[in-house]
Amino acid sequence: MTGDADRLKRYNEKRDFARTSEPKGEAGRSGARLKFYVQKHAATRLHWDFRLEWDGALLSWAVTKGPSDDPGEKRLAVRTEDHPLSYGTFEGTIPKKEYGGGTVMLWDRGDWEPLHDPAEGLESGKLHFRLGGERMEGGWALVRMRGKKGETRENWLLIKEKDDLAGDDGDRLTRDFTTSVKTSRGMDEIAEGRNAPNGPGTAAPKSAQRGKRPAFEGLQLATLVEEAPEGDDWWHETKFDGYRCLIALGKGGPVFYTRSGKDWSDRFADLEEAAAALPCKSALIDGEVMAARIDGSPFSSLQAALSEGGPLVFHAFDCLAKDGTDLRGKPLTERRAALEALLADEPKTGKIRLTEIITGDGGEVFAAACEEGAEGVISKRTNAPYRAARSKAWVKVKCTKRQEFVIGGLSPSDKAGRPFSSLLLGEFRDRALIYRGRVGTGFKARDFEAIGKAARPRKTSPFEDVPKGMARGAIWVTPDMIAEVDFTELTRDGHIRHGAFLGLRSDKDAAEVRMDHETAEENAVVAGIAITHPGRQLFSGTGITKLDFARYYEMAGERMVEAAGDRPLSLLRCPSGPEEACFFQKHPGKGWPEDMPRVEIEEKDGMEDYLYATRPSHFVASAQMGAIEFHIWGARRDRLDRPDRVVFDLDPDGGLDFADVKHAAFDVKDRLEDLGIAASAMVTGGKGVHVWAPLRRTRSWETVKLFSKTVAHVMQQDAPDRYVATMSKAKRKGKIFIDWLRNERGSTAITPYSVRARPGGPVARPVTWDELDTLGSANAFTLDAAESWWPKTCPYLAAQDALQSITDRTIEALEKMTS
Repeated sequence: MTGDADRLKRYNEKRDFARTSEPKGEAGRSGARLKFYVQKHAATRLHWDFRLEWDGALLSWAVTKGPSDDPGEKRLAVRTEDHPLSYGTFEGTIPKKEYGGGTVMLWDRGDWEPLHDPAEGLESGKLHFRLGGERMEGGWALVRMRGKKGETRENWLLIKEKDDLAGDDGDRLTRDFTTSVKTSRGMDEIAEGRNAPNGPGTAAPKSAQRGKRPAFEGLQLATLVEEAPEGDDWWHETKFDGYRCLIALGKGGPVFYTRSGKDWSDRFADLEEAAAALPCKSALIDGEVMAARIDGSPFSSLQAALSEGGPLVFHAFDCLAKDGTDLRGKPLTERRAALEALLADEPKTGKIRLTEIITGDGGEVFAAACEEGAEGVISKRTNAPYRAARSKAWVKVKCTKRQEFVIGGLSPSDKAGRPFSSLLLGEFRDRALIYRGRVGTGFKARDFEAIGKAARPRKTSPFEDVPKGMARGAIWVTPDMIAEVDFTELTRDGHIRHGAFLGLRSDKDAAEVRMDHETAEENAVVAGIAITHPGRQLFSGTGITKLDFARYYEMAGERMVEAAGDRPLSLLRCPSGPEEACFFQKHPGKGWPEDMPRVEIEEKDGMEDYLYATRPSHFVASAQMGAIEFHIWGARRDRLDRPDRVVFDLDPDGGLDFADVKHAAFDVKDRLEDLGIAASAMVTGGKGVHVWAPLRRTRSWETVKLFSKTVAHVMQQDAPDRYVATMSKAKRKGKIFIDWLRNERGSTAITPYSVRARPGGPVARPVTWDELDTLGSANAFTLDAAESWWPKTCPYLAAQDALQSITDRTIEALEKMTS
C-alpha cells in the first residue's frame, strides 16, 4: 500500500523543517512486515509516542504515562497526527518553541501483527495486535474512549492482553528501560548531543575511523538523455535500481544517509560492520544500496531484503572526502583513485563493492547493459568535479518499455498554470478498466492543452479499483483517450514504474488497448469460483499469477480439508499482493462468500463468527479475496475446549543456519518420545520447523499449554546456550526460540500446505523425519514447483490419527525432568 501525502499534511504544517531535524512528511510504501516504534519524548510533558506502520505512514498515539505490560493498567493514549515512515528511526532534539520541542529517544522498535483489518479497527474503536519488539511483546489492544461533549482530541486506552508475556508491575517497562534501543544513550546524553557509546548500532572499538565524521552533503544527480555519449572522456557504469546512499565514516561509527539526507543507519545496519572496517580516519562515500540476493526485479528484491532483514550490498562509485580532505572540487579521476585506494582490500563479492567502469563506446555499453537486463547506464565526464545538483556532467540512459494506456482520470496540480499533475491510466479487461498506475512526467505545454480539450469529465470513477491515495481529489474523465507511455517495468501489483508521457494516440479505439506483454487467461473460473485479475503477478521473479495461485489451492484443497477442515481459521490477507502490507482476519467481513461456513465462538466481547473450510472451493474463494496464508486452531469446532494436537514452533535467531534448526527439531522429537509422545515435523516455508503431535481430546487447553511450556523450559534449562523458551528478542541472540505459545485457546499455527506471504511463494509442507534430515532449508518447497514435490502420501495425514494422550504417567515423567 502506498501512503497518501494528504495524510501527512497536518504533520508538515506543524513543523518548520528549516529549524527541526525531523524528517519531512513524504508518502511512503509499507513493506510486507509492518513495523512499530515507541519514542520517549520529553516535550512540555514527558510521554511515549506509540506508532504503528499502516498504509505507508505511522499511526500515532501519545501515551502519557508510557506503556505498561500489566493488563490491569489502562494507559491513556491520545491520537495524534500520522507521521511519515522515516520518523520511526528519528532520535535527537527538537528545538524549543518548535512543535513538540524537546528530546526524543527511540525507546522500542520491532514488528507488529494486526489481528484483524486495521481500517475496520480504527473505525470501530478497537484495534487488537501482537508486538514483537525489544521491550513490548505479545498481545495488546487500543480501545477508543467515548468522547465528552465539546472534546476535540481522540482519547484511546493502550492495554496489555492477558498472556504469558504480561506482567504485574505497572511501571516495570518505563522504569527498567531508560536507554535508546538504537544508540544505547540516555535522555541526557541525547539532549547534550553526545556520541553513542560502543554497542549495537555503533562502530567497533578497533575501528581506525577516529577522525571527524563528515556531515551530509548534497548529491550529484544525472540528467536523462536519449543516447549514451561517446568518447574517451566519458566513463560508463551500470545504473543500479536500489537506494542512493551516502556513507559518512569517522568517530562515532558509520552513518548512512539517503539522497535527501535522512539517517537510514537503522535500515542499512547490515552494512555497518563492513563500513566501519574500511581503513581510513574518515570518509564520505557515494553509492547505491542493493539486495545481496536478486529474486525478480532488483528493486523488489531490495524491498524484500529490508522488510525481512536480508543481506545488503553497497556499490561505491564516488568519494567526496577522505581523511579530512574535501575531494568534491577534484576531477572524477582523482576521486576515483581515492576510492580505489580505500577499497583496495575489499573482496569483489564483499558487502562494500567498487563499481566497474568502462571508458568510451557508450552506445555499445548501453546496448550490452540492456541485453543483460540492467535498468540502464550512467555516463560521467572524467574531468568534472562533483556538484550537488543535476548536471550534464552525469547523464543517464534507460532501457525502457513503451505501451498504450487508457486515461481514466487526472490528479490535480498545485502548480500555477498546470491543469493536472499526472494521468491515471488503465487498460480494459472484460469491459472493466483496470488501474495500471499514473504518469506525471514528459508533458509539454501543448500536451496539457490537448488533453484538457479532449477530456470529458464525469462524476464517478471509470476504474474497477483505484488505490485510495490516488482516488482522493481525482478528476474522473470518460475513458476514451489513449496515452503512449515509456516506462521501465511494472511493479508487483501491476502498476507503471518510472513512466514518462510520450503523446496521445487517436488511431484506435480505447476499448482495444491491451498490455501486449500480458497473457493471462480471461474469465478464469477455478473450483466454481470466478477469479478476477487472473494474470496479476503475485510473487516477484517467479511468474506466479493469481490464476496459478487459485489452481494450487484447488489442487491442495482436498488434503488441506482433511488436515484443517472443521477448525476455525485465521487468514492472512494481502489485498495488494503478498509483498505489500498484510493483516490477519479472524471474522468474515463484508463481501465474504456466503457459502463459506461459519462457527460462532465466544470471545471477551461476546459471540463472534469464525470461518472454517469443508471443501477445496472454500480455500479458492478465500484466495480470490486476497487471502495468502491459512492458520488453524489446535481444536475442531465440535469440541473447541479440547485441543487435539500440540505444536512447538522452532524459530531461529538470524545468525543460525537451517542445520541448527533441524538439530533442534530432532531434540524436541526425542524429548517427546521420552515422554511417550510420537511427534511429526513440518517445514514452515519461512526459517523454522513445526514439531507437532496429535492428541486424544481428553485434556483442556490449560493442561496442553502447561505441558508444552514445561517441555520448552526443560530444554532451555538443559541447553541454555542453544535454546530459549521466552519470546524476548534480547535473549534470543544465537539461540532457537522454542515457541510453545501456539498451544492456548485462540492461538493458531500455519496450515499444512498453505502458501506463505514471503518472497518466492514458499509452502508449509509436512515432511518425514528422513526427509527433514536431508533438506537444505525450511522454504525449499515453492508454489511454482508444486507438481515436482507434491507427495503421493501425506505425512501429516498419516500421523494425525495416532491414538495418544498426555496421561498422568506423561506428566509424572515430565516432572522428573524438571527436578
